[in-house]
Amino acid sequence: MIMYKIVLLRHGESSWNKLNRFTGWHDVELTENGKKEAQYAAEILKKEKFFFNEAHTSVLKRAINTLWNVMCNLNQTWLPVKKTWRLNERHYGALEGLNKDETMLKYGEKKVIAWRRSFYAIPPKIQKTDIRFPGYDIRYSHLDVKNIPVGESLELTVKRVIPYWKKIILPQLKKNKKILIVAHGNSLRALIQYLKKIDSNNIEKLNIPTAIPIILEFNKELIAQKYYFLT
Repeated sequence: MIMYKIVLLRHGESSWNKLNRFTGWHDVELTENGKKEAQYAAEILKKEKFFFNEAHTSVLKRAINTLWNVMCNLNQTWLPVKKTWRLNERHYGALEGLNKDETMLKYGEKKVIAWRRSFYAIPPKIQKTDIRFPGYDIRYSHLDVKNIPVGESLELTVKRVIPYWKKIILPQLKKNKKILIVAHGNSLRALIQYLKKIDSNNIEKLNIPTAIPIILEFNKELIAQKYYFLT
């Protein structure tokens, strides 16, 4: 018996999605199409009469602005919003900013697909002296430098996402709060992988499209039963 639901949403198309670049923690804007995608997601949720008590997002503006567009179009801008680095996209290390097709030509298709899709593969790491290292960004100044990633697998992404789920989101779900999570392809894959206990091979097949709402259903024991896309 389904008792609880949460809504997951990947951000709308970003400027680097459009340019086919590895984005990771780099902070890029939504495209005009990305804003329209967010508005369309809101229309779907409105049609299904979704009403929320709170929202969670990353500290990256493509997710924050997607959430804002959704809340505006749902007329729920008053919602309390929690932002956390733990919902950021996985960090793509030295690949960040590189074109994906050009990276395949350099490293080979098999290796790049593993970096993008597999559970364990870690992309080439950046040095902490690299200007792209998040430790130089004021929004991460409260973190121990040892906890700031220089390149992550999906497995490592799971390890930072799930503590936030357990400590912050799950207690609210237990109170039957209606929750919206707007994040990124891999942070959402990490959450679904953990909750649905998807093995390391099958998780490679899970793709999260931009701005298509995902409904995740739980039974009364708060065990995830199924998830599906709203279109």
